[in-house]
Amino acid sequence: MLTLTDNARAAVQDIAERAGLPEQGGLRIAPSPAQDGSFELSLVAEAPAGDSVIDAERAKVYLEPETSAVLADQQLDAVQSEEGPGFLLAAQG
Repeated sequence: MLTLTDNARAAVQDIAERAGLPEQGGLRIAPSPAQDGSFELSLVAEAPAGDSVIDAERAKVYLEPETSAVLADQQLDAVQSEEGPGFLLAAQG
């Protein structure tokens, strides 16, 4: 299952709080509509039906079912830039 680094957990918590999401709100990762192997990130107020839920100390990440399988062995990290946090995926290990 996808895991989160401490940086990613903090970034997801911060983004959700700044957006005023309810406690069950979080970051959702789904395939990009362009279908080019990339992913789309969005903020949601709750988990859509069928999504996998990663709850890392109040930081919630929801994975669309297809995405959940593709990212099963990945780790989500976050880096800060002038534009705000950016997210990166890397193989666990």
